[in-house]
Amino acid sequence: MNQLINCSGDTLRIKAPAKINLHLEILGMRSDGFHELAMVMQSIDLSDFIEIKGISTSELIISSNHSGLSLGDDNLIMKAAKLIRTSSGRTDLGASIHLIKNIPIGAGLAGGSTDAAATLVGLNKLWKLNYSLQDLESMSAQLGSDVPFCISGGTQLCFGRGENLEKVDGASARDVMAIVLVKDPLVEVSTPWAYATYKKVNSSKYINDEGDFHVRRQLLRNSNWLNPLNVLSPPPLRNDLQEVVAPITPAVKNSLKFLSSLSGAVSLAMSGSGPSCFAIFPSLDAATSALENKKAELKKYGLDGWCCTFNMKGADCV
Repeated sequence: MNQLINCSGDTLRIKAPAKINLHLEILGMRSDGFHELAMVMQSIDLSDFIEIKGISTSELIISSNHSGLSLGDDNLIMKAAKLIRTSSGRTDLGASIHLIKNIPIGAGLAGGSTDAAATLVGLNKLWKLNYSLQDLESMSAQLGSDVPFCISGGTQLCFGRGENLEKVDGASARDVMAIVLVKDPLVEVSTPWAYATYKKVNSSKYINDEGDFHVRRQLLRNSNWLNPLNVLSPPPLRNDLQEVVAPITPAVKNSLKFLSSLSGAVSLAMSGSGPSCFAIFPSLDAATSALENKKAELKKYGLDGWCCTFNMKGADCV
């Protein structure tokens, strides 16, 4: 993964795709206090966009079309910009960064993480720093567990806290799987709360031996549905957090109930820590038709809905 992303022009426009979890398995606790995970993450074509311009000063200026977002030092875009600038040793560098927000906030879709990833990719090009994608992935782990995945995206095995990545085969050339994604726009779920709740209920089942972790990772690597990922053997889907989040989060229960009513869905699950949920379909036409036929029910549940295909790239120039 040592290739560089090629961008050109006065304004760089970087696509920042959302992700879903096709598999989220909690193995146990790590010595650093985080959970040891075995996951399969998948990019989808619901995307934010980052527009970056060079400026003549060393300022980092962030703006957005979303008025509810903090644009200060707590914003992951700002953290990413400062990180890559500090790593380069070029404190004189500046940029104007504009976020076009389409991915819902607090949805378990890595919206903030993919924006940070796109910022690293864009500034790497703008400032001619020549970091490889592998360099950017290593650097980005400081920003959050999902950010390294969002750099190159596609379909990847994610271990450790999620930062240890292994590419797997994507969808077959014959077809690309699609999803119907739904979310209650009024509800967010705290990721730390979801993991803490799972730990409270399931810590007695945790494993903590590296040899046992390795066995579980190998089981996932060798899953029939991953080799390769294709419409004839769709992912069975697993999300361990769903078992503790869904029963006490009406928005998740309603989302799963709605998705289970869609004709043609082959499997469904919550993504990440929620509250977004999705159902897999064999094609975009099938997903679009299923959602269109249930528009009244979608509105009744108070949900927003999207039809998306799997995306085989992460942050990329457009």
